[in-house]
Amino acid sequence: MRQNRERRGFLLLLAASLSMIPARAQDDAPALIARIEAAQSPNRQGLDSFNLPELMRRLHVPGLSIAVIRDFKIHWVKAYGIADVESGRPVETNTLFQAASISKPVTAMAAMRLVDEHRLSLDDDINTILKSWHVPGHAVTPRSLMSHTSGADDGFGFPGYDPSAPRPTLVQILDGKPPSNVGPVLFTRPPYQAYKYSGGGVTIMQLALMDLVGKPFAEFMRSTVLDPLGMGDSSYEQPLPAALASRAARAHDGEGKSMGGSWHVYPEQAAAGLWTTPGDLARFILEVQRAVRGPKGAVLAQAAASAMVSPVGVGPFGVGLSVEKRGEGWYFSHGGSNWGFKGDVLGHVRKGYGVAILTNGDNGSALINEIEARVAAAYNWDSLDKPLLR
Repeated sequence: MRQNRERRGFLLLLAASLSMIPARAQDDAPALIARIEAAQSPNRQGLDSFNLPELMRRLHVPGLSIAVIRDFKIHWVKAYGIADVESGRPVETNTLFQAASISKPVTAMAAMRLVDEHRLSLDDDINTILKSWHVPGHAVTPRSLMSHTSGADDGFGFPGYDPSAPRPTLVQILDGKPPSNVGPVLFTRPPYQAYKYSGGGVTIMQLALMDLVGKPFAEFMRSTVLDPLGMGDSSYEQPLPAALASRAARAHDGEGKSMGGSWHVYPEQAAAGLWTTPGDLARFILEVQRAVRGPKGAVLAQAAASAMVSPVGVGPFGVGLSVEKRGEGWYFSHGGSNWGFKGDVLGHVRKGYGVAILTNGDNGSALINEIEARVAAAYNWDSLDKPLLR
């Protein structure tokens, strides 16, 4: 009896002590959101004196959606503003935006899944895979194509196509032949001699992946990355199907006005064709972080994820992701800029925090930079009080 009473007393004491441990999970999300939305002090970047709605109006960005990651989990997701200024339809957390060039690292993840499955080698000549087009001259590898060190010298972005306009095939795009609206992809140096950002190189990778797996690109990406990560609000389909188009944001110019046509269509799916939400992009960030931490993620083994965040030695890119030191920490990231859309993903290489932001305005980049700075400050990223790995 005495032992039972002592045991009950111990359990009550333990319960009382545990009740005094502050809860962490979602409890402080509202306070952190309020801090990010409010005017900032001190004024670090010249825009901090504005609260978030004022900032959106000042920069003429109609719509915005944000997902924040902490402790290897999505901490919160929130939407702001208008998806389409003509209809007044609001942005919701499941509103789709064009991810633009953020399409590239998600494509790279799919390629790395094939590397894990021994169906693709990062360092083989891409011409051993390509069937309908060939890279001239030097042997070019998937690693060089996805790190922008292949020697491809296009250096242009893809403007996309009005939904009513004729669209070129991938081969026509690579050759710069009508109805393509860009020049040909040319190789002016051997691989790994210099870094030059190349959407054309990633388009070559798209064609190679399609030739390798024998599937339409959107179907391949859904089965390889989107479905396994639970990215149910994402699609590489171009043009966007009507069922998804009904909840897609519209493109807006630098004055916040709607542009001719709701958006552009991008046959360069791997480089610019992903429609998605910040919540889904946060799942992509988390997959990289969890797989790097090891032993593996849902899609990638540790070695494959490490290749994505390990620069090849020329320029800032690993396989699909840019890596840089910000303050005390190392981060992987990728921005996106399509006709009327801007976005960014940012994650710490080792710690479980990051952010994904998408906008539907041509001035979205300035807004994104300010929000990322506010998130970093509110969450004390890389402060002396380091977040614990869990």
